[in-house]
Amino acid sequence: QVQLVESGGGLVQAGDSLRLSCAASGRTFSSFSNSVMAWFRQAPGKEREFVASITWSGGVTYYADSVKGRFTISRDNAKNTAYLQMNSLKPDDTAVYYCAARTSWSPGYYSTAHYTYWGQGTQVTVSS
Repeated sequence: QVQLVESGGGLVQAGDSLRLSCAASGRTFSSFSNSVMAWFRQAPGKEREFVASITWSGGVTYYADSVKGRFTISRDNAKNTAYLQMNSLKPDDTAVYYCAARTSWSPGYYSTAHYTYWGQGTQVTVSS
């Protein structure tokens, strides 16, 4: 059974930085050539939206336009963990951030339907 556990959320001011972590257990993602880990977020009253993703093999990254240049996704194979470094945070970044993952091939990166495993979420609140 795969488990994803997020950490690192909190309350910060606009312009600050945070680093989210997603620790995976139950499966070593580097063992699966099609593994992808991603971050999504969901603000109150809104749908869950794609933030960033990274292929475990090759480290290819994709970002939502709204975070490009401010957020960086990375992964640590040895720790089976993915990270989301968030800089220059804005109040619009306030949301619950979810880690997502898959180990089998899927034709996309941006939809929640492309991911099999989900974490419980961590709250990020950015005050103005």
